[in-house]
Amino acid sequence: MAPGRPEAVGRGTVAPSSWSLGDGQAVPWEYAPAPESRDVVSIAPRYRLFIGGEDVPASDDGHFLTLDPATEEPLAEIARATTADVDRAVEAARRAFRSWGALPGRERAKYLFRIARILQERSRELAVLETLDGGKPIKESRDVDVPLASAHFWYYAGWADKLEYALPGRSPRPLGVAAQVIPWNFPLLMLAWKIAPALAAGNTVVLKPASATPLSALLFADICRQAELPPGVVNIITGPGDIGLALVSHPDVDKVAFTGSTAVGREIGRAVAGTDKGLTLELGGKAANIVFDDAPFDQAIEGVVNGIFFNQGEVCCAGSRLLVQESIADPFIDRLKERLSTIRVGDPMDKNTDVGAINNPAQLERIESLIEAGVAEGAELYQPACELPARGWFVRPTLFTNVSQSMRIAREEVFGPVLSVLTFRTPEEAIEKANNTPYGLSAGVWTEKGSRILSMVSRLRAGVVWANTFNRFDPTSPFGGYKESGFGREGGLHGLLPYLDIDP
Repeated sequence: MAPGRPEAVGRGTVAPSSWSLGDGQAVPWEYAPAPESRDVVSIAPRYRLFIGGEDVPASDDGHFLTLDPATEEPLAEIARATTADVDRAVEAARRAFRSWGALPGRERAKYLFRIARILQERSRELAVLETLDGGKPIKESRDVDVPLASAHFWYYAGWADKLEYALPGRSPRPLGVAAQVIPWNFPLLMLAWKIAPALAAGNTVVLKPASATPLSALLFADICRQAELPPGVVNIITGPGDIGLALVSHPDVDKVAFTGSTAVGREIGRAVAGTDKGLTLELGGKAANIVFDDAPFDQAIEGVVNGIFFNQGEVCCAGSRLLVQESIADPFIDRLKERLSTIRVGDPMDKNTDVGAINNPAQLERIESLIEAGVAEGAELYQPACELPARGWFVRPTLFTNVSQSMRIAREEVFGPVLSVLTFRTPEEAIEKANNTPYGLSAGVWTEKGSRILSMVSRLRAGVVWANTFNRFDPTSPFGGYKESGFGREGGLHGLLPYLDIDP
């Protein structure tokens, strides 16, 4: 094996390099397993709903299972809420709002600061739980999800007593009860994105996590108790999708926030239409990652890999369409294929793993069907050689070249580790292809020319545009989309505004 040209070895791994015996013979090597311990988190066999500061059973005492995507083994039984439980949770939130909404901002801030600190103190526990329940690599849960979740609580705690200064002369007031429904790809981070600004603004919350990943939200309920948050300020109910619809449709809810698919977003929009409820929707995406011929080559390669293979591509703002300038397309794709051959697919609990398990079998089936559609429509498929684990829901990192804009893989959100490559000659052609989508959540631009970056950003119809990076988030920066990617913003001062009643 030639040095620097890795080949597949082992189960779900690839060798990143080689070493020499001294006689010119190259010997492949691989990382030793480095599994994170599961013992740092205690998973109860059965979980209840969290309403009014207490763990309570569902009205009909029904339950469903949550599974480990990497092993397909059950993790715990989760209470299945009913519409009666939705009523109980909203009622508890309404009662708590009477005192929480009237609490001075500096007092609310103390609770948010306390929650932020506890998230940091229990970070390893949360990271392990997030990986077991979601399938993402432990290094991503540890280094991205949990730190960012804590950072959002730190940030919004700082805003709680400064609302009058942020909006001088506007007399901002909390709306009331916020119904929040979050997806399975970033359960803890999406929880923080929504709960932190809602509480800082003086609202109370009823949150419904995704059925596939409820455990970090239920652990957050314990964190609320540890922080001595007043009962009813945060309530967490678990159950199927129709429970989320019942929650956002509840007549005593004042604000709805949803992150998830565009199809479900449409249903929620219809349910809220004709009411005076505030609504924020953060939906799907089909982001273009645009690489010009003067881009920093190696940096762009890493940005493209991070843009689509982070969290197995289960990211609404994933850079799933690579637009590369025609003059550098061949060498760039060759280098990209070489880089893909070093990606390690396997046990999410192993600290060396780059791509973990797909969250659920339905999503895996969709990814595989779209890969088959790409091949059937004439795109050229590349997947690095690696042996996938025998159990669990895994798929190889996938690269498609010779892609046309009419193909399904270029139009539909795959929500998996699948990258479609298109080429362009001029900035105008890149803009036209990038904007040729019903989505408008994010985009990326890679070039050394600052003037070109500014020109591209002004013409790209995307809520977030990264320049010479991708998938970088900060609690001070707003995030959200256009068109079928939803409306409203989360993060920064913009993320507070949807939770406030502001006099004109």
